[in-house]
Amino acid sequence: MTIRRGYVDLPHGQVHYAECGHAGAPAVLLLHQTPRSWAEYRAVLPLIGARYRALAMDTAGFGNSDPLPGPASIEEWAGVAARLLGALGIAQTHVVGHHTGGVIAVELAARHAPRVRSLVLSSTPYTDEPFRRARAERPPIDAVPASEDGEHLARLWRQRQAFYPAGRPELLQAFVADALKVQGDLEAGHRAVATYRMEERIGAIGQPTLVIRAADDPFSAPHAADWLQHLPQARLVDIAGGMVPLPDQLPEAFARAVIGFLDTLR
Repeated sequence: MTIRRGYVDLPHGQVHYAECGHAGAPAVLLLHQTPRSWAEYRAVLPLIGARYRALAMDTAGFGNSDPLPGPASIEEWAGVAARLLGALGIAQTHVVGHHTGGVIAVELAARHAPRVRSLVLSSTPYTDEPFRRARAERPPIDAVPASEDGEHLARLWRQRQAFYPAGRPELLQAFVADALKVQGDLEAGHRAVATYRMEERIGAIGQPTLVIRAADDPFSAPHAADWLQHLPQARLVDIAGGMVPLPDQLPEAFARAVIGFLDTLR
């Protein structure tokens, strides 16, 4: 199935997106993790697009989307996503988010509830006060000072390597390629997550929700219990062997979980 790509002009600049599927089918918006791009869903788009209108956007400042003029925040990124939907004439959509994308999805569903039919939260952290305190005490996730010989790129690779499946160097290569395209501070996305007050939004989430737990993702797998506690309507799907790059690591299993959930809502 062909992946179509385009840009939308919004007040802050251009936003890039890719899509698959029939324009008249129910829409599914896919939001990526930091510091990836729509390409995280390259193999997922045609699978979901066989039944839905699947769209993967580049968050502002990532991939080929222009950055926001001010500091990055989950609230501003969700606002951009809402404006993209409006510009594309999409009145309502299912929203799928992975890691940072899941946090943006929560804000989008809480603040722009009429636009969001359902949520799929994949490896999404629950960012309450204990999370914020713990994150403030940890070192930066992807920050590496630039070096003249380019060794910082190898350091970036090595820092992520333990959280990626062995024998899949193409996944780390995709990560580094997207990291090089980030416009501004590579840690801005992680800081936005680390300061987001999710506990002030969670009460507004009433949409049907699927929680996808990547079994071998040490950062986010423990948060599945938080989601099931705070969202009694949520269902849980475990993906065995799933790690940090779940959508492009196991695209068939990921798409199968998403489609299986969405089909129950038709």
